[in-house]
Amino acid sequence: MPLRRSTVRGREFGDAIRALLRAADLTNRAVAELLGWQEAKVSELVNGKEGTSDVDLAKLLGLLRTPPDEYDHLMALHHDTHIRDWLQPKSSATLDRARTLREHERIASEITGWSMNVVHGLLQLPDYTFHLANAAVNLQEDVPAVVRTRGVRQRSVLDGYRIVTIFMHEQALRLPVGDAEVMAEQLHHLLRLSVRPYLTIRVVPTASGPHAGLAGDFDLLKFRKIPPIVYLESHGANVFLEDQLAVARYDTVVKSLSRTALDETRTRKLITDIIGEETCGDQVAEEQLQR
Repeated sequence: MPLRRSTVRGREFGDAIRALLRAADLTNRAVAELLGWQEAKVSELVNGKEGTSDVDLAKLLGLLRTPPDEYDHLMALHHDTHIRDWLQPKSSATLDRARTLREHERIASEITGWSMNVVHGLLQLPDYTFHLANAAVNLQEDVPAVVRTRGVRQRSVLDGYRIVTIFMHEQALRLPVGDAEVMAEQLHHLLRLSVRPYLTIRVVPTASGPHAGLAGDFDLLKFRKIPPIVYLESHGANVFLEDQLAVARYDTVVKSLSRTALDETRTRKLITDIIGEETCGDQVAEEQLQR
C-alpha cells in the first residue's frame, strides 16, 4: 500500500510515534520482537502507511506507555493523516495548541511572518507577551503558560538555522502594551534583534496607506523537502493551509509587502524615532506633573 502523502497531520503523527520510541529507548526491531510483528510492519506504522488498523496502533501505544492525552490525540489523528489543511479548534481537548506550529517551525528552512497590530510573537519580550495575554478575552490557558510557550518557540526558531523575515505594520510598534517601560524595552529589543544576520525585520509605514496585508496576520513556512504551508490564528481556531493555490496567494502577499515595507536601515531608523518620541513624551508629561 502507498505511503500517505506528507501532510501537517501526518508529520505530527509520525514525529509523535518516533518521540515515544525514543522515550522508551526502543528500536523498530525491538518493538517488533515484543509485539510478535515483522520489523517492516513497525516501520510502516511509524511512517503512517495506509491500512494500519486501530488495534495495531493501540497495541503499539500501549507498549510505549503513552500518556492518556497523547494516546487519545494519536488515535484520533490516525485516520486523518492523509487530509490536507487542518483547522484546530481552540475549544478542543488538545492541551498544547502551539505544538503543531512549533514542530513545523523547527523543521522549516525559511519563515516569513506578517503582524499588523502587535509585535510579532517571535520577537516579543516576556513582559510584552504577558500584557497581551492578559488582554485576551477568550484565553483558556494561564498567562504564564502562554509566556513560557512563546519563549520556547523563540529559542527554537531564532537559532540561526533558518532564514526568518518579519513584516510588521507601524501601528504594531505604536500600540501601547503595558507601561512606557515595557514598550521602550520591546522597541530596543527589536533593534538588538535586527542586527542578527539570519533575521530581517521590516516595517510597513502608516503613510503607505492600504496594503496587501489587510486581511490579517499569517506565517508562511517553507521547507527543503516538503511543500510550504501557511499558519493562521484566530480567536476560535488555529489553521494550517496546505493547498498550494491558497499558499501561493500568501506568497503573493509577501511579495507585495516586500515592495511596500521600509528596508532594514529605514526600519531601524523608524524604530529609533519612535523610541525618541516616546522618551520626549514622557519628559513632557513629567514636567507637567511637576508644575
